[in-house]
Amino acid sequence: MPVFQIIPDPLHLEESIALAEEYGLGFEYNDFFSPQVLTDEKKCDELIARYEGIKVPGPVTSHGDFFDVLVFSEDEEIRRISLKRIRQSLEISERLGAVGTVFHSNISPHLYSDLYTNAWTDRNEECWRAVCGEFPHQQIWLENMFDSDPVRLKVLAERLKDVENFGLCFDYAHANCFGAAHDIDEWAKTLAPYTKHVHINDNDGVMDLHKPVGEGQIDWYGFKRHLEEHMSDASVLVENTGVEAQKISLQYLKKLGLL
Repeated sequence: MPVFQIIPDPLHLEESIALAEEYGLGFEYNDFFSPQVLTDEKKCDELIARYEGIKVPGPVTSHGDFFDVLVFSEDEEIRRISLKRIRQSLEISERLGAVGTVFHSNISPHLYSDLYTNAWTDRNEECWRAVCGEFPHQQIWLENMFDSDPVRLKVLAERLKDVENFGLCFDYAHANCFGAAHDIDEWAKTLAPYTKHVHINDNDGVMDLHKPVGEGQIDWYGFKRHLEEHMSDASVLVENTGVEAQKISLQYLKKLGLL
């Protein structure tokens, strides 16, 4: 059975901990994906100190920086800064005691040339192979963002299948809106062999709205089937912000028999 997580609210941490204990959940920290936070050492230290010593029933993970992180850029300086932000994110994850860190694919669905897609694949392989070697005790997961289909991620994951601490984060909601031209069954079956972590929330099939589960148009009975048949070993983040929205999602998932 998959283990579920929520995003803790640092301003209402006791409520987040109580909700995690009620449902047997883990945490995924979402405070450190902003470059404004990463460049503010004092802010980082304050946030980490707020989370130190927390015990929750499920696993603890973190979301790494994704704004303008382009490890496949043609610009060497952009690649250098991107790697710097990735390393900062992973160092923070280790301080937090997180077992895994999520990054984004950041591939553009509007660029189709072989030159672009091959560069994306080759440079991502080079980057993540090296970074996974630098942080061998950290699981590193690449998430579909604006990807219009699952093919590129599958190709990359297949190339990196010998790297034990690399895998995919399958964002089910992103696939539903940004990859909606492809059947969600295709997404799930294509990415399942490489998926170690899953993100869920709801939307209207067009915008990435991060609505509570059950309040959009995603077929959650279909999701349950995909999870149980193809991704039962993955951890699952209920990616809503705020305890009240999380409660709505968790109650819906409980009715589905997933909690």
